[in-house]
Amino acid sequence: MTTTWLVLALMAVSVLAGVFGALLGIGGGILLIPVLHILFRVPTHTAMGASLVSVIATSSGAAVAYVRDKISNIRIGMFLEIATTTGAVCGAFIAAHVAVGWLNIIFGIVLAFSTFSMLQKHATELPEGVRSHPWARRLRLAGSYHDTRLDRDVNYEVAGVPQGLGMMYVAGMLSGLLGIGSGTFKVLGMDVFMRLPFKVSSSTSNFMIGVTAAASAGYYFAKGWIDPGVSAPVALGVLIGAMLGTRLMVRMRSHTLRLVFVPVLLAAAVEMLLSGFGVRGV
Repeated sequence: MTTTWLVLALMAVSVLAGVFGALLGIGGGILLIPVLHILFRVPTHTAMGASLVSVIATSSGAAVAYVRDKISNIRIGMFLEIATTTGAVCGAFIAAHVAVGWLNIIFGIVLAFSTFSMLQKHATELPEGVRSHPWARRLRLAGSYHDTRLDRDVNYEVAGVPQGLGMMYVAGMLSGLLGIGSGTFKVLGMDVFMRLPFKVSSSTSNFMIGVTAAASAGYYFAKGWIDPGVSAPVALGVLIGAMLGTRLMVRMRSHTLRLVFVPVLLAAAVEMLLSGFGVRGV
């Protein structure tokens, strides 16, 4: 493949990753790392570096639209970033001392867990019977937004703040360790433990992932794992995809968003596990 076609192929794949990343608030990295490593034969750490750059692009492209539409909860995002940035710095230092094969296996397990969690909650549109945690009341984390698809205003409370903080630290660790925005765990933390509406979890995660990725991107750059020849077309493609994804998300139901992504997550999980165990994927 010539250089021109390689760049175009990278951009095309990145646009798709950006769309899904913006839809579910998980960043393009969750798709990009398996694709770059398996299809384009990019070294794992270089793929992680490109992914971190793309996550920052996703956050920049999607977060602006979600904040403008008042779907993202900025108070929750800034509060939870205390845990995620701390975890991201710790994870970035650990990454240099973990074998590539183990990174692939860990990433595959993360994807498989995400698939199972999303499948379990696929039919849920809005959480019911949520009681605000005392910390949430003190920090005034509850909010509201207008759901275009449901054509009504949605008011919501916030539960399980300590558990959510714990999940955010894990998410930050995974960001630094695996070179992803770890949006999957951010969304799961807000969706499962804090009982936020899925669209709020997704959009707030988009707001957060760029900050988390930036916390570990500097270390990846210092280690020489960010290759401009790969990162530049990937970041541009993801940015375009993220802008498209934000337009789609507000018009879709939450359970539809989950169902769309389950097979993608499952396929990526299988590919990365096979790669980690030394079995060549499709």
